[in-house]
Amino acid sequence: MRVLMFGWEFPPYVSGGLGAACEGMVRALTSRGTEVVFVIPKLRAGLGAGQPKGLTMRGASGTVLSGPVDKVTSVIENTSAYWRRNLRIETVDSCLVPYCSPQFYSQMRESIVRSQQTSSEERTVTMPGTGDKVITLEGGYGRDLMSEVYRYSLAAQKLAMTEDFDVIHCHDWMTYPAGILAKQLSGKPLVCHVHATEADRSGANMNSVVSHMEWEGLSAADKVVAVSHFTKDLVMRVYQIPEEKIEVVHNAVSRSEAESAYHGIERGSKAKQVLFMGRVTFQKGPDYFVEAARLVHNVMPDVRFVMAGSGDMLRAMVARVAKYRLGHRFTFTGFLKKGEVDRMYASSDLYVMPSVSEPFGIAPLEAMVYDVPVLMSKQSGVSEVIANALKVDFWDVRKMADRICAVLAYPALGRLMVRNCANELKNIRWENAAAKLERIYGALAARGN
Repeated sequence: MRVLMFGWEFPPYVSGGLGAACEGMVRALTSRGTEVVFVIPKLRAGLGAGQPKGLTMRGASGTVLSGPVDKVTSVIENTSAYWRRNLRIETVDSCLVPYCSPQFYSQMRESIVRSQQTSSEERTVTMPGTGDKVITLEGGYGRDLMSEVYRYSLAAQKLAMTEDFDVIHCHDWMTYPAGILAKQLSGKPLVCHVHATEADRSGANMNSVVSHMEWEGLSAADKVVAVSHFTKDLVMRVYQIPEEKIEVVHNAVSRSEAESAYHGIERGSKAKQVLFMGRVTFQKGPDYFVEAARLVHNVMPDVRFVMAGSGDMLRAMVARVAKYRLGHRFTFTGFLKKGEVDRMYASSDLYVMPSVSEPFGIAPLEAMVYDVPVLMSKQSGVSEVIANALKVDFWDVRKMADRICAVLAYPALGRLMVRNCANELKNIRWENAAAKLERIYGALAARGN
């Protein structure tokens, strides 16, 4: 089986859990004999270093659309029509990023529209003509993401015409247009993998462009893969995708992470440390973490709290901590690199994930690898596979604070949680996820033949 896989990031260059999930998935698939051509916006130095046998990395940047002129012309017309139908690129521009909150979007959109009135040539994407066309992309979550997604879908067509593959596999909304066009060109079956939705990121204030692109991708897919039953239910409810079209494949954690140099680091015996690790955005519930920290501080004033990550709510969280006069017990680290993330987990006494809507959430599994007790939101997919973590509703900050105090005050409770979760982790493996994906690929390929 050979899979043409479209993604947006891959370690070591990641902005969130999507890149880590793609790496774990790809390594497990290739170890089982499945060949993967993984397409990202831009190949960089060190990207794909030490990649397993069976994995081919392809950068969309610099791809040339070539081949018979009539074939390329029809493809370009298809692409142009798709984007004209789904996106007014001249007005929806750089502030729209995958992890952008609706509040930040609304603040930035006005200034961008004003700038377009004076510099429209810089902001408008020109539809390509016939003949050869060089596609250049910057990659990442840059200033002009929607243009990046558009150009990525164009570059994908060259691969659809030249690569030999059995199935197309797309990860999240940024790659769905590429997958749709590759399916139209090749006739191969399409799998759309849902790691998060616009409903998760923005609640009731969904961006209509992104949500429509999600709906179109999920509707065009031959099979939808959801990372949890939580996400499956949301996809059925929000996008009206039939249940029989959706398969649940839970994420996992790489066993090699347990061999990190920071594993077993001695934790502080005096000041206990409670960790929030993730994007500081509406979806992740950082404000509930701060509210719970305030209640804990009233009872256990020596506890230290760490908020590791960046996002549009970071300034508001700093201001709230200052308002509560907790600055001397709070640390804001900003975005952390891989080694820094490992050290932060290893030095913490409790990890808290208070997400408002979490399709899966790999971070609790990563914390468990470092023998850290976990308190997670019930509104998360990972809670479906871990029975021995503490769970609360994200909005119940009093109960959240009570659970934090219990774990810190009674070390035996934390040790019991760690021991039980370690046994559960043995069965949460990427190899199991890869086996499910291979069955999906095989069924789709057989149907196509």
